[in-house]
Amino acid sequence: MPQVGFGVFQIPDADQCRKVVLEAIKAGYRSFDTAASYMNEEAVGEAIHEAIETGLVTREELFITTKMWVQDMWNYEDAAKAIDTSLNKLGLEYLDLYLLHQAMGDYFSAYRAMEDAYKGGKLKAIGVSNFFPAVLANLYEIVEIKPAVNQVELHPFFAQEDALALMKELHVAPEAWAPLAEGKHGIFTHPLLSEIGSRYGKTPAQVALRWNVQRGVIILPKSTNPDRMKQNMDIFDFALTEEEMGQITALTLDHSEIINHFDPNLVRFLVTRKIHD
Repeated sequence: MPQVGFGVFQIPDADQCRKVVLEAIKAGYRSFDTAASYMNEEAVGEAIHEAIETGLVTREELFITTKMWVQDMWNYEDAAKAIDTSLNKLGLEYLDLYLLHQAMGDYFSAYRAMEDAYKGGKLKAIGVSNFFPAVLANLYEIVEIKPAVNQVELHPFFAQEDALALMKELHVAPEAWAPLAEGKHGIFTHPLLSEIGSRYGKTPAQVALRWNVQRGVIILPKSTNPDRMKQNMDIFDFALTEEEMGQITALTLDHSEIINHFDPNLVRFLVTRKIHD
C-alpha cells in the first residue's frame, strides 16, 4: 500500500470527482480512498476505468479502498450485500482494502462478512476506521483475521500518540484521514511549521505531512488543485530531525476539533443516517 494516497471525501459531484481522480492519477497517485457514504464510488470507478482504458495505469498498479457505512452494519447479510454493492458501483472484481467506517452498529457481524469476502478473494485486505484504542483492542482479540489498517484522524493538532503505540504493538497500520486538519488551526501558515519548512524549502503542509510519514502513518491528503496534488507527494526528499518531530507533536490538543465521536447526539445521527433505501 502506498504511504501517500488520495482521499475523495466531500467531492460528491460525479463529474468533478471523476476529473479530480484522473488528475491525481496523472500526478502520480496510485492509492485512492473512498466510502459508500461519500456518495462518489461510481465516479471513482469511472475514473479508474478511464485511466486503465487510456493506458495511464493498470488495475494492478492501483490500490483502491472503500468503506462500509453504519446503515449496513446491522447484521451479516446486510454487510455482505454492502460489499457487493461497493464492488458493483466501482466496477471492480476486488478491492485492495475494505474498512468498517465507524465503530457503531453491529460491527462484529459486519466484520465477519468482511472476513468471508476476504477468504473469497473479493477483498485483498480488511480493516477499520475511527476505532479508538479500547475498541480496537476488543475487536482485535475476538476476530479471526486481524485488521490490517485503522484509519483515524491524525495531524499535528491531534497526534494520538497512545493510539499509534497500540497500533504498532498490534501490527495494525495507522492511516490518517484529514492529515492537514481540514485546513483548521491555520495549518497552511502556521508559524512553527513555516519556520521548519523554510529550512528545507518546503511548505507548512509538506512539513505536516512529512511528520506523519516519519511516524509510520499512511496519509490521505485531498486537493482538487493539480499543483498542490504534486506538492503533497513531494515529501520524500527531506527528513525532520528528532527535535523538529517533537516540536510538531507538542502542538497536539489531545482531542479532535473536527468531530466528537463521544457525543451521543452525533452517534445517534451517524447510526440513523441512511445513504440508500
